Amino acid sequence: MPPASSAGGPWPGAGRRLRAAPRGTGWGPAAGQGRRSGGSGSLPLARAQESAEGRAEAPGWAAPRRAGGRGALPGAARPGSCTVRLSVCRRHCRSQPSRRSRGPRGRRGPNPRMLPFASCLPGSLLLWALLLLLLGAASPQDSEEPDSYTECTDGYEWDPDSQHCRDVNECLTIPEACKGEMKCINHYGGYLCLPRSAAVINDLHGEGPPPPVPPAEHPHPCLPGYEPDEQERCVDVDECAQALHDCRPSQECHNLPGSYQCTCPDGYRKIGPECVDIDECRYRYCQHRCVNLPGSFRCQCEPGFQLGPNNRSCVDVNECDMGAPCEQRCFNSYGTFLCRCHQGYELHRDGFSCSDIDECSYSSYLCQYRCVNEPGRFSCHCPQGYQLLATRLCQDIDECESGAHQCSEAQTCVNFHGGYRCVDTNRCVEPYVQVSDNRCLCPASNPLCREQPSSIVHRYMSITSERSVPADVFQIQATSVYPGAYNAFQIRAGNSQGDFYIRQINNVSAMLVLARPVTGPREYVLDLEMVTMNSLMSYRASSVLRLTVFVGAYTF
Repeated sequence: MPPASSAGGPWPGAGRRLRAAPRGTGWGPAAGQGRRSGGSGSLPLARAQESAEGRAEAPGWAAPRRAGGRGALPGAARPGSCTVRLSVCRRHCRSQPSRRSRGPRGRRGPNPRMLPFASCLPGSLLLWALLLLLLGAASPQDSEEPDSYTECTDGYEWDPDSQHCRDVNECLTIPEACKGEMKCINHYGGYLCLPRSAAVINDLHGEGPPPPVPPAEHPHPCLPGYEPDEQERCVDVDECAQALHDCRPSQECHNLPGSYQCTCPDGYRKIGPECVDIDECRYRYCQHRCVNLPGSFRCQCEPGFQLGPNNRSCVDVNECDMGAPCEQRCFNSYGTFLCRCHQGYELHRDGFSCSDIDECSYSSYLCQYRCVNEPGRFSCHCPQGYQLLATRLCQDIDECESGAHQCSEAQTCVNFHGGYRCVDTNRCVEPYVQVSDNRCLCPASNPLCREQPSSIVHRYMSITSERSVPADVFQIQATSVYPGAYNAFQIRAGNSQGDFYIRQINNVSAMLVLARPVTGPREYVLDLEMVTMNSLMSYRASSVLRLTVFVGAYTF
């Protein structure tokens, strides 16, 4: 970048006029930087030209030469360049004159430093110059001056400890030396303002201050930053180990061949002279949470996740494989897990344990007879004489058909709801005689049969308890039909409580109807009579159907 002006540029001393030397020192303004023509202390033309060409520097002059305009440094980057090489000036002070040669007290002898100057004058002016020197030496008005003193050039200050001129770090001493986004780079005798992206190559210490100049009273042939060992070989001086550096406590010192370098630790960046921690969390390095640490950071994940191999991203944790506290079943999901229970169980309020569901308490219709709760399930049971149909219904066991009865050969097995009955095959009682299975006939020739039904037929049936009423339970059908005959149906016996009644359908059939609900187990023996009448022939006859009704103990 182009060099800045002297008012705010990288070299505050650029363009300044040097302080005048003390009277009578004999060296005046620094050679090579002569004052403007016409001012006091100006040099002769020959000397001034020599200084302008930069070849006649005075002893001890170490200010960097100005190349180009005001404030430019030797080796500065051309406009647009991104790299700047800073050259090193190793001598920082004007000469320290030794004790001057003196004549008598209060009088000065000729200054030997002026002899070369006089030799450059023409012969006609030589006599005048000698005359002026003699008059100046004999002047009694000149006061007594100290034997020796030292003055530093601009950009340097005198260090009484080391008795040398040391560089002034303008980046520290000048508030806001560089404006905007420019960074300040200190250099010997001045400083530079460069973009923060520019790279700086320094001959010694990068951006750090120069190392202390070894005392002049102990000269040795080694370069600065080296010292002779016992064999008089030049070895590197470890300024970091010997505490010869001036790195700040927040910086780290790194020894270099012949020098050292002050750098910021990892995780820190330099702001001004100090190293400040970098808040990496501002750059969202972490997928979930970021915790800034001095010089570093740490990523953390939400519950249900764990750090991935790169220590920044978060991956889901399969809690089910890591011993999730689920009592029965575990289902992994993104960032968490779910506990589930087997069928017949319900999840407890804690979200992990399972409790058995008492299905029987939820409904009375789960089972037809009785519901029995079991761990994780329920089962339906049926009473004796019944068997389970599917999972919840009860079905009567037909012991007669399955052969599970204990009836003899002379008996007939009669099945009903919940059981069976063994009845005699011949149930005819005098004066009746058996004419077929379950049929008894009273002979007309027998006088005892005149007032009795002509025949009795035995039938059996079973009904359930609490049956809805009225309910048709049994149909009576005439087997013989005579012309001109009229049939009437009635309950002759066994219905003392009026639980049944007869509903005649037509001349030849009628229906036995249950009039009110009945509860079992119970047994009815009903004599259902059919009376046949013929008014023309004055004929009247009757027959009985002896119906045994078994009422089961249950509603199924």
